[in-house]
Amino acid sequence: MPLSSLSLLPLHRAPLPPTSNYPPPPPPSRALLLPLLRHSPVSRARAVAADGMAAATAAAETPPTLLEYMGQAGAADDLVVLVAHVQSACKRIAALVASPGNAELSRGKAGGGVAVAAGRDAPKPLDELSNEIILSSLRRSGKVAVMASEENDLPIWVSNDGPYVVVTDPLDGSRNIEVSIPTGTIFGIYNRLAELDHLPEEERAQLNSLQSGTHLVASGYVLYSSATIFCISFGAGTHGFTLDHLTGEFVLTHPSIQIPPRGQIYSVNDARYFDWPEGLRKYIDTIRQGKGQHPKKYSARYVCSLVADFHRTLIYGGVAMNPRDHLRLVYEANPLSFLAEQAGGRGSDGKSRILSIQPVKLHQRLPLFLGGMEDMLELESYGDVQQKVNPGYEV
Repeated sequence: MPLSSLSLLPLHRAPLPPTSNYPPPPPPSRALLLPLLRHSPVSRARAVAADGMAAATAAAETPPTLLEYMGQAGAADDLVVLVAHVQSACKRIAALVASPGNAELSRGKAGGGVAVAAGRDAPKPLDELSNEIILSSLRRSGKVAVMASEENDLPIWVSNDGPYVVVTDPLDGSRNIEVSIPTGTIFGIYNRLAELDHLPEEERAQLNSLQSGTHLVASGYVLYSSATIFCISFGAGTHGFTLDHLTGEFVLTHPSIQIPPRGQIYSVNDARYFDWPEGLRKYIDTIRQGKGQHPKKYSARYVCSLVADFHRTLIYGGVAMNPRDHLRLVYEANPLSFLAEQAGGRGSDGKSRILSIQPVKLHQRLPLFLGGMEDMLELESYGDVQQKVNPGYEV
């Protein structure tokens, strides 16, 4: 048949089923509608509100920085400015101790061989550099009248207008830097004694620096280790802030630290055992055998870096000690004892509360015992715990 004839033939189609037999078309999927919903005025308003709530929740959950915390706690403006400059100095020191050249600085001798005052350790370049960093920051703050440091024979009068006195060990444990053992900065802050302003500058600087620890306004330490931790007390608890290297800020990580009343660690140089008095030997023998007031055996942990040993004790409890006349009352024992007490612990020379001892000279040395309250009271109950034999150790 010719193709042209096909168009003339009638078409036969199968009848379609009734339309009622077809299921209704499915509704549009949410995925298809979502772009349209997002652009509706109502949805945009809801999204803005949700974003605002999320931001507020995130802000509430973000721990405060050190300075934000001080503002929330109602700290005096002058004190906030001073602490801001202290933390700035400590950030610089943290970078310094972590730098490739720090080992050489820690090995060298500073001061050109000049004799140092009695009670001071022979300074190293890294100690003196840290001291200069802190002094420079305190000068810039405009809030400090006097700075008394382990690195200076005498206190330094900084400003006639400053309301505060700062005592400090700028870099504790610097001999350990060459082998990458933690180090630290210790400081205490007092109010300037205005009643001494009529005295000659050197005399009033000295007397301002020799206040007893009971008059501390604030004290703290900065631990330079795997993390840089700024631990401080303003007289209402002890709080730890960790340096966030992404933001460059110290953020609250250890609020309201409490030393466990009873720990299971003692920290002391056991190599001096045979130079210890009978009471201290008996105490150590007793607790490490588990025969003391606490039935468990104690373990020894000793870094030989005061800030590191105290920081561990603050967190885990136990006792950190140096039983001989070695640590300095003004800028080591007082600030750390203040922190210990604010965390529920105790600082003692083995007989008396550290904060009650009146300093008589800047570089005055004494035994130091720091720890949880129950551990400290048990230690002191042995009576004879201060080491009087001091043959002059090389390390």
